[in-house]
Amino acid sequence: MNANSPNRSPGRFGGRMFPAAALAAATIALATLTRAALLASVPPGAIGAGEALASLVIGFAFDLVVATFMCAPLLALLMLAPDRLAATRPWRAFVLLAWLAAVYGLTLVAVAEWLFWQEFGGRFNFIAVDYLLYTHEVWNNIRESYPLQPLLLALMLPALAALVVLRGPLWSGAGAPVATRMRWVAVATGLALVAALARFADSDYREYSPRDIANELAGNGVFQFFAANRRNELPFERHYAAIDGRRALGIVRAALAASASRPSPLIGEGVERLVAPRLAPARPPSIVMISIESMGAEFLGSYGNRRNLTPNLDRIARESLWFSNVYATGNRTVRGLEALTLALPPTPGQSIVRRPGNEGLFTLGSVLEDKGYAVTYAYGGYGYFDNMNAFFGANDYNIVDRTDIPGERIHFANAWGVADEILFDYVLDTLDRGTAGDQGRKPFFVHIMTVSNHRPYTYPARRIDIASGSGRDGAVKYSDYALGRFLERARTRPWFGETIFVITADHGANARGTMEIPIDKYRVPLFFYAPGRIEPRRIDRLMSQIDIAPTLLGMTGLSYYTKFFGHDMLDAPAASDRAFVANYQTLGYLRDGRLVTLQPKRRSRAYRVDADGKILAPIEDRALTEEAVAFYQCASYLFRSGLYRDEEQVPPERRDATRGAPAHRKPG
Repeated sequence: MNANSPNRSPGRFGGRMFPAAALAAATIALATLTRAALLASVPPGAIGAGEALASLVIGFAFDLVVATFMCAPLLALLMLAPDRLAATRPWRAFVLLAWLAAVYGLTLVAVAEWLFWQEFGGRFNFIAVDYLLYTHEVWNNIRESYPLQPLLLALMLPALAALVVLRGPLWSGAGAPVATRMRWVAVATGLALVAALARFADSDYREYSPRDIANELAGNGVFQFFAANRRNELPFERHYAAIDGRRALGIVRAALAASASRPSPLIGEGVERLVAPRLAPARPPSIVMISIESMGAEFLGSYGNRRNLTPNLDRIARESLWFSNVYATGNRTVRGLEALTLALPPTPGQSIVRRPGNEGLFTLGSVLEDKGYAVTYAYGGYGYFDNMNAFFGANDYNIVDRTDIPGERIHFANAWGVADEILFDYVLDTLDRGTAGDQGRKPFFVHIMTVSNHRPYTYPARRIDIASGSGRDGAVKYSDYALGRFLERARTRPWFGETIFVITADHGANARGTMEIPIDKYRVPLFFYAPGRIEPRRIDRLMSQIDIAPTLLGMTGLSYYTKFFGHDMLDAPAASDRAFVANYQTLGYLRDGRLVTLQPKRRSRAYRVDADGKILAPIEDRALTEEAVAFYQCASYLFRSGLYRDEEQVPPERRDATRGAPAHRKPG
């Protein structure tokens, strides 16, 4: 009988299933090779032999789940195709092309996982989910960082080789006859299996070890990607250890009262209170806050780096009020912006900068705007990235981003934005225009977020002695150069002597991980630079990014109502020192050489840590654990309940019934 005849007698469905089974096998093989490659890249001693074996076994189970999801659509397509159609050459060619495309896609995912691991120290997580929303920045970053076209062509070779080896069985299997009953048995079984796995397979099953690396190896990148998509926000009370809400609020209120030398009664049911000024300058200073992309303390010579990457920052350290023991709240830019703006401990899941309901909040900008400041957020890239424009625009900031800078001024840009020097020059011109004439009586606050210290590490030529695009060291040194250049140019402006420059980082460059928190990589510099206004000295007290806004406001001499969780470090007693450090799942609370971590499934652990933040040994500390829970639980509650909304800077009895301030639109 002709092989293409549709009148063959129905047979078993095994032959028709072969392309789907081969795709499942390819999925498992690529996932296993990826895991082996990632394991080989782990530093010696970072994971034990037993943990490595367990990661391989648990990982194989996740690979089976992903293989099931991958082959289910192809299986349904094969089973539902009538025998007459399946026997045709076009159909078989279509099946082979679909199989080739799927294997090629899996190969691309495997390589993407490797690159993601090198950049972020973990499998795909919510960062990967977020990046899909910003195709311009991410695609151009990849294109500028790697030889993309040769790489894409080279990755086609393994898929083509597999197709050549299996072309015979794939061709015959695609057209094999199958009995009607067997079709529906296969489809129903596949659907039931997919539904069961979707309901019961949980990424938490990989978290068998206290070592983050072991848990990450036990996962599967594709599975983790979709799991992260479902977990961009983690409600605290549902996933974390919690205590009675009234008790938690009482602990936080008492701690905030104890952190001020002149505590005032708290207002209402939240944490609002009045801050009395500790200074009384004749005129409130203008403020320029600069958060440098990924400028972890480990790059600075003033923190012990010997490579001379930051001569300007090192000079600034000697000429500033230098807080040398500051910890970033997170490992992403949006976390740093959240801390610097809201002075609120990080809540699990996505940053508030990217969440719905984040408009009209109590922010550093809202306080200063009510006190008569011109308030601006300036970013070198496109401000739609990470929801920056929407967040700052809805919270009393005017916006400056790449779209505001005239094209003729942009002599260098990469995937993330214009070179730092271009942004700084544009901000200088903007400030000059804003302080001209009678408007010069109005102080300004501008928060500048740089972009150059980021892969692909490119910047204008002949600025420093490291070639553009050669790696992180060059980007660090260029960022330092651009900052020094900005301050020298600002020094020539008439407003320089009346301005406080706050120089810090959004996060460290190597603060990776999804469960563990490498605290020593969370340390960032913090300088309050105002020659002739602020006496240079070094303060080694423990503090967090959320303490920067209250400390800055303390230097203005303003009296203001606050909801900030942060402390004014020039007023707070040393006994109140603590730091909040987190990633998207693990919340950390550092105090007195001890660290408490809170994780999903209501897990908590306490450790003794050394002066550099490295974990020494596990301990039992119920009191500190309860304190950590109280702070994070209250931060989450106050945001969700609306108690962290902006209020007018007037006594409560005089406030309008409408809470919050009108959003500022982007100029022009």
